[in-house]
Amino acid sequence: MTTPAPGTDRPLVVVTGASSGIGAASARALAADGWHPVLGARRVERLEQVAEETGGTALELDVTDADSVAAFAAGVRDLAGPTRPLRGLVNNAGGAQGTETVLEADEDKWRWMWESNVLGTLRVTKALLPMLLDSGDGHVVTITSIAGLETYDGGSGYTSAKHAEGALHRTLRGELLGQPVRLTEIAPGAVETEFSLVRFGGDPARAAKVYEGITPLVADDVAEVVAFAMSRPSHVNLDTIVLKPRDQASGMRFHRS
Repeated sequence: MTTPAPGTDRPLVVVTGASSGIGAASARALAADGWHPVLGARRVERLEQVAEETGGTALELDVTDADSVAAFAAGVRDLAGPTRPLRGLVNNAGGAQGTETVLEADEDKWRWMWESNVLGTLRVTKALLPMLLDSGDGHVVTITSIAGLETYDGGSGYTSAKHAEGALHRTLRGELLGQPVRLTEIAPGAVETEFSLVRFGGDPARAAKVYEGITPLVADDVAEVVAFAMSRPSHVNLDTIVLKPRDQASGMRFHRS
């Protein structure tokens, strides 16, 4: 996409979970590609820093709260207009908690994972889809995971949530067939962000061991794929993109040096 001068003529793209990691990196990549990022997350101070970097707009968002999603969508509607329609949505909010087996499953952690990954994606997509359709050339990108395509020991809560999120997204692809909206699922493998830190309750040593001995992906690697998919001509739909470190074959199989 040719980058227009900054201003009101840049189409809007919503990025959820945009205060750090893949979300923040995607906002930067898309801003460089001519979009006006509308950034949603709970950590407003960090969100505003990303908005300042990208020339975007920060709006508080908790995808697990229906009222928060409704207020966020209203804010997006206020920003949109004839010269800058909402044309993009990057569903990135979500995450994992714990690595308990099914026998040891913690229902509170499962509930949070399903609320943030599945129902959160549903709420945001449902709220913004009418505007994306009205734009005449919308694009929904959902960041799932290889955990949505396979399973691994100790990951039942997260893999089941990511499978459901992927099924939601792929079902929508069929439901919107013939409508002016593209849908792309991006399923990364091991990406070194705050993901593992959150999963292990803020334990930096446990988080670091996940990436020990490998060269993992970083947030910018995924962001470049997001921007590439969204810069294709409107008749080109990249359905599912899987990217992993060279050192990773699956969720349970790594080459560690």
